[in-house]
Amino acid sequence: MDTTLLLEWTIKAVILIFILLTGFAYLTLMERKVLARIQVRLGPNRAGPYGLLQPVADGIKLLFKESIIPAKADKVIFVLAPLITVIPALVINAVLPWGRTVTVFGRQVSLYVANINVALLYVMAIASIAVYGVTLAGWSSNNKYALLGGLRSAAQMISYELALGLSLLGPVLLAGSLSLVDIVEAQRRMWYIVYQPLAAVIFFITSVAELNRAPFDLPEAEQELTAGYHTEYSGMKFALFYMAEYVKMITVSALFAVLFLGGYLGPFESQYPWLGPIYLVLKILVGLYVLIWLRATLPRFRYDQLMRLGWKVLFPLALLNVVVTAVIVVLMG
Repeated sequence: MDTTLLLEWTIKAVILIFILLTGFAYLTLMERKVLARIQVRLGPNRAGPYGLLQPVADGIKLLFKESIIPAKADKVIFVLAPLITVIPALVINAVLPWGRTVTVFGRQVSLYVANINVALLYVMAIASIAVYGVTLAGWSSNNKYALLGGLRSAAQMISYELALGLSLLGPVLLAGSLSLVDIVEAQRRMWYIVYQPLAAVIFFITSVAELNRAPFDLPEAEQELTAGYHTEYSGMKFALFYMAEYVKMITVSALFAVLFLGGYLGPFESQYPWLGPIYLVLKILVGLYVLIWLRATLPRFRYDQLMRLGWKVLFPLALLNVVVTAVIVVLMG
């Protein structure tokens, strides 16, 4: 393997992880500020100017907080579960295109770590692994409430993954490719949210359920399951679960932008490729704002309502969308 190419991949991976970890830290601040604004409060404003050092203060607090492992827990799995949850949330971003090829120090550099021809299959495969971390966290704690939280999370994620997977087929059929780069480039004439509004809505709703975010945050329903699968976690191990959720929020917003909002495409992007990452970041911020807005607005579903919505509404609609899209593609092709 070319050493220069390997070095390029390594540098891009390190930069991407740095961006995601920094984004996770300041997404927590963004959420608290937006929620405060919606609820007519000030939000964090003590640590640094405008509260900008609040994520740093929170990180230091969690770093020095005592990490407790229950006496009868399966210690190995208890420690590994947060890693099994957070690592897929990071590596899934390897195939997300942040822009086209740009020139850096006279070298052509693509603004993504990897462009594989089955990128969407990679995304779905990696995303499915996170459920193991959540379930094992509940089981390894040797706490019945944590176990129930883990099992409910697994049932929820598996149920909504079917509709989520079907919602991805619309853009795939229109672009004729599983590569995220090809899907973005195919939207130069028109964003797919115009052609696939139903798929876009289904993708967004099912993604919120996959994230265990309100109003689908039943695995962490405090009044029911004493914080769910991470009841026994503290310190940095708890922070890893927190990190996984917020990194996945960024990833889901990026995927939505790539699949339905043209990704890095925007005015003058073809002349100035460096505008691509800026456009994508702006679209991601809009998606993140909507996720936070939903948390501040909607009440939590009951569990029977959650499962009914997934199986009786979203799954049939996603299947119908795939059939209609396939028929139109065949007739027009």
